[in-house]
Amino acid sequence: MGLLEKLFEKGLWNSRFIILVAVIGSLLAGVAVFYMATVDVLSLFQHALHYGDSSLTAEARKALHDSTISHIVEVVDGYLLAIVMLIFSLGLYELFISDIDDAHGTKSSSKILVINDLDDLKSRLAKVILMIMIVTLFEEALNMHLSTPLDLVYLGASITLISLALYFTHAAEPAHAPDRDEAVDKHGH
Repeated sequence: MGLLEKLFEKGLWNSRFIILVAVIGSLLAGVAVFYMATVDVLSLFQHALHYGDSSLTAEARKALHDSTISHIVEVVDGYLLAIVMLIFSLGLYELFISDIDDAHGTKSSSKILVINDLDDLKSRLAKVILMIMIVTLFEEALNMHLSTPLDLVYLGASITLISLALYFTHAAEPAHAPDRDEAVDKHGH
């Protein structure tokens, strides 16, 4: 039974490599969204060049302004979505396959890309998703036409709820504890 059990456990342990499909797929999706958002930025600059055209009427300039601001919000939304895919891809790899040595080995590496456990991954993804929701609310608020006082109440309530979500997200973070490397340097060990 020992040999069979050992072979089964080895096969079970190696089955984790199926996660590479999700890692590569998420990474490719993130790259695709980065590409699309960057193309949108280039398109945005082409449209913005017309803003200084002296032949534009005040109404046309206002419409171009509003369209450009809305477009910028969409680009920010796209980049945030790409970041979610990148964090998800790196997090899955670190959780199931191996630590990314380059991410852990330098001070210049971003702390957001170092994932220690599933809760850490969920927390980081939740923060970026919350930012996407904030940007989406901002985009909707730009296009919202306040026709009744109740519309203004709805807008105010949504801003209040987003503020509470940000507050509770920030309040849930533990106080800054020194990194292991900082603690070693500080104590000389």
